Amino acid sequence: MMRTPRFWYQPRGMMAFGLWPLGMLYAAATARRQRGDKAVTQVSCPVICIGNINVGGTGKTPATIAMAEHLQGRGQRVVVLSRGYGGTVNAPTLVDPQLHGAGQVGDEPLLIAAFCLVVVSRKRVTGLALALEQNPDVILLDDGFQDPSIRKDFSIVVVNAALGFGNGLCLPAGPLREPLEVGLKRADLCISIGGVLDQKRFKAPLIVPHLTAEVKPLLTGMRWKGVAVFAFAGIAHPEKFFATLRGLGAKILGYEALSDHEPLSASLMKRLTAKAKSLNAQLVCTEKDAARLPVEYRLDVLALPVRLEVADWSKIDAKLADLGL
Repeated sequence: MMRTPRFWYQPRGMMAFGLWPLGMLYAAATARRQRGDKAVTQVSCPVICIGNINVGGTGKTPATIAMAEHLQGRGQRVVVLSRGYGGTVNAPTLVDPQLHGAGQVGDEPLLIAAFCLVVVSRKRVTGLALALEQNPDVILLDDGFQDPSIRKDFSIVVVNAALGFGNGLCLPAGPLREPLEVGLKRADLCISIGGVLDQKRFKAPLIVPHLTAEVKPLLTGMRWKGVAVFAFAGIAHPEKFFATLRGLGAKILGYEALSDHEPLSASLMKRLTAKAKSLNAQLVCTEKDAARLPVEYRLDVLALPVRLEVADWSKIDAKLADLGL
């Protein structure tokens, strides 16, 4: 699993221009995929896609959880359909947090399953039957913005406000899965996620309605101020997690940035635990990392939960009303 290249989010330089021809080929392949799937599946209930145009961490999972909770607050039965990235199950599977681990169904689906029903399937269209068996009022596609196999009624693009759409180039020259203008033409809404300063700096040629949101720590009664911690994070932008801990007043004595979705092997956890003990510090990780923790370490590692706070739901609610939700 690769780390996010720094040059993706810097002014275009030699690396970006050198890889630009490959980016053009990637963009062309994505366009062919969009045109080539003739048998788009129509679903009997509304389908809402929470996706992105960037690769990597944009806040898609917190956005999916927030949307699921918002819909449930409106009395809707929600089923999330995910590819289960990082999992090993091949057949469509209804995620059960009591039975499944992150190694089987993926860390993000396991995290989302604490809030609503989740079906994982290597091919989303194959998992539709199992998702529909749960009698949903609405299906949330976790990612899938570039997957043309299922007709979407409402497509939301999520972007990290601090990073925006990077250098505007497609993989591997930049962070985009497809050209920005092409992707935005299929979107109904863009949510930029970040704090006030990040939102002020966010600039993009948006042609769709835009709203802002921020991922904030969930205050559970745990007092972080002055707590000595050793932090680790296997997410796309681990520095965000470390900054959040500092913002809560935690005293970070050490930290380690892992690759996104990196397996938390017994040897890795043994090493991290030894580092924390040598510093007399509490081992701390993200919720997503906690979903991958080996059983024997779950009582020794604290997880910091976060939730997405949407500034104004009115634009989303208007679209939901149009869909009868």
